[in-house]
Amino acid sequence: MRDNILEVKDLRVSFQTFFGEVEAVRGIDFFLERGTTLGIVGESGCGKSVTASSIVQLLPKPPVLYKGGEILFNGINLLDYSDREMEKIRGDRISMVFQDPMTSLNPTMKVGKQIVEGLLRHKKLEKSEAKQKAIDLLELVSVPQPEKRVNQYPHEFSGGMRQRVMIAIAMASDPELLIADEPTTALDVTVQAQILDLMKNIKDKMGTSIIMITHDLGVVADMADRVVVMYAGQILEQGITEDIYGSPKHPYTRKLLDSVPKLTMDRNEPLHSIDGTPPDLYIPPKGCSFFDRCEERMRICEEHMPDFTDHGNGHCSRCWLNHPQAKKVVEK
Repeated sequence: MRDNILEVKDLRVSFQTFFGEVEAVRGIDFFLERGTTLGIVGESGCGKSVTASSIVQLLPKPPVLYKGGEILFNGINLLDYSDREMEKIRGDRISMVFQDPMTSLNPTMKVGKQIVEGLLRHKKLEKSEAKQKAIDLLELVSVPQPEKRVNQYPHEFSGGMRQRVMIAIAMASDPELLIADEPTTALDVTVQAQILDLMKNIKDKMGTSIIMITHDLGVVADMADRVVVMYAGQILEQGITEDIYGSPKHPYTRKLLDSVPKLTMDRNEPLHSIDGTPPDLYIPPKGCSFFDRCEERMRICEEHMPDFTDHGNGHCSRCWLNHPQAKKVVEK
């Protein structure tokens, strides 16, 4: 039996705007096993960050509307919690690392003080103990000369070092769940690799469960135990990383993987792309949301969204091509 630290069931999140309601997340289901890493991938605007922010309820209400579903953290539905109750969870048992550390860190405060702030709030340490803990955390995330760096400001750090500080802040309270929302997007490739190695080491040392949100499939392949593929606010495929990469079942997943440059490509070979644009979620499509961009579409795809097809080993996809009846028709 799975030991799930997090279960999201039929989550529906909308934004109320001047032009109408935007259905940003449309009935998604996934789980995260304790001590593992889940990768959530997809193009910009597919609902990845909205899903992450919904878990810790960082989205303001209004304009955000939670239309339905459950977010079960250790069996407790976080959507039933008040703002005051969520303050005790957020930054303590669940922490988040954001995409751009320069806009996430306070430029007017020394980094040590920003780490100490969370320790004083959640761990109730003495100031001297909290400062020593801040130094230890900077050392944990491989910031050189932590005794000196703890008294410096964010602008005195490089981009990679600022992201290490963000991870130190997130890990200050020894959270059970760490949500990383595209933590390496603004970094160069070498620093990306260092940050990913750092996060893997933290997971192994502290047993922290991680949700990694990214559009970089290379990051997911290196980090994640399971992968969720999102598009237009829905999950189109999910499963163990090896199954998703080795045997993708949905046309969108295959297109995403094809768009990744490969070392074996000829230098003159053009990069693959996905033609078209995602649908307008003011008026979501009735059928498959990938219909307009899919080269394998059928008439039924436009009118009806299929249920998930189980491919075994927890691997499932949402495509009419994988429906048992579709296979029988093709075989004729």
